[in-house]
Parts: sequence; C-alpha cells; structure tokens
Amino acid sequence: MTNPDTTSDAAIEGVLFDLDGTLVDTAPDMVDALIRLQRMHGAAALAYELVRSNVSNGAAGLVRLAFPDADDELHTALHGSYLQLYQDVLCERSRVFPGLDRLLDELDEKRRPWGVVTNKPQRLTEPLLGKLGLLERVACAISGDTLPQRKPHPAPMLLASRLMNVAPGSILYVGDAARDIEAGHAAGMTTIAAGYGYITADDDPQRWSADAIAASPEDLRRLVRAAVRLDS
Repeated sequence: MTNPDTTSDAAIEGVLFDLDGTLVDTAPDMVDALIRLQRMHGAAALAYELVRSNVSNGAAGLVRLAFPDADDELHTALHGSYLQLYQDVLCERSRVFPGLDRLLDELDEKRRPWGVVTNKPQRLTEPLLGKLGLLERVACAISGDTLPQRKPHPAPMLLASRLMNVAPGSILYVGDAARDIEAGHAAGMTTIAAGYGYITADDDPQRWSADAIAASPEDLRRLVRAAVRLDS
C-alpha cells in the first residue's frame, strides 16, 4: 500500500468503484466464457492467469487476446458471441472481493453513498449487481453504454457525482486500470488504484499517479475507512 494517509486529507463523503477486478472478482466467469468461445472455434485455450490479467480490458480486449489474427468483421462476430456466452454464465462464480462486502455494509451503516462506474455494458452490469444483491443498494450504477462517453472520459464520473448528490471533490474513486485513475482525476476526485486487480505483467499501478495504491482488498478497506472516517 502506498501513502496510506493520502486520501484522509479530503472530506470524502461518497465512494465509487470500478466493477471488474476492483469490487467484484468476475474473472472466473469471464475466463470460462472465453475458453468456451475458443473451443467453439477450434482454438487452444489460453492460460487462466493470462486471461485474468486482461479482464479489465473488457470483452473486446479478451477477444483480441484470444483471436489476435481476426479481422474487424470476424472480431465483431466473435465479440457478440462472447458477450452471449458470458451472459449465460454471469455470476456463476463471481464474488465481491473478500472484505469488501464488510466495507459496503459499513458504508451503508454510516449512510455514506457508494456506487459503481464501469465500462461493462448495462446488459451485464445491472444483472450482475442484482445477482450479488447489490443493485438495490448502489446510489448509482454507470455502465460503459450509459453515456456516449466512457472512461477515461470524466463524463461517467460526473454523472455519478450528480446521481449521488456528492460533489466530485468529495468522492473517492477506486479502479484497477490507468483509465480509471485518469477518469477520476479528470473529474476532480481522489483516487485509489486497486493493485490487486486485473493488471497485465507489463503494466504498473505506480505509473498511474493514483493518490494511493491498495495492494489487497483488505488494504483497500482500511484506506476507504480512513478516508470516509468510518470510525468517527
């Protein structure tokens, strides 16, 4: 964990999370769907850890990883097939990261609003949150197709701010990709990089200029609890 006191200076009143690799471990289901797609097309399955580290690149990124020689037309078709396969296994093995369920309970108890801003399409975001019992609890759930813009553009972050009725400068955003931190900063929010998330071997959260880095979900819980002053 880097500079654990960084987030405690601002008056944080609300928390936003990226979804895949930050709040929820969706990799088991997303990897399963990709392996099924590869088998359907006679391709050898990629190693689990390689696919897992790329999950934050979304469905399109996973399809490119699995079928690097596909032209645009084939990629579009494969992408559609992948989304359907993933939707079929949505939340079979996906879970909130250990300890973060307690954090969400604590935020609710202290009446601190929290929400999700993800590039995942709405057709997957809301059903996933529903299956996890979170959809009725979030102050907002902004998906990749909610607006014409998506992260790293700040527009989804600013929409979340309005829906939460919390000023951007009083919001903490947590994500496991450089675009998350870029979007958060562009919107004027404090940021934490989820260093435990889906990060490729050639990437480094230290380069994202986040206000802090959480090495584990438990680190994140401590950072958020301090920033939101849950003990006060």
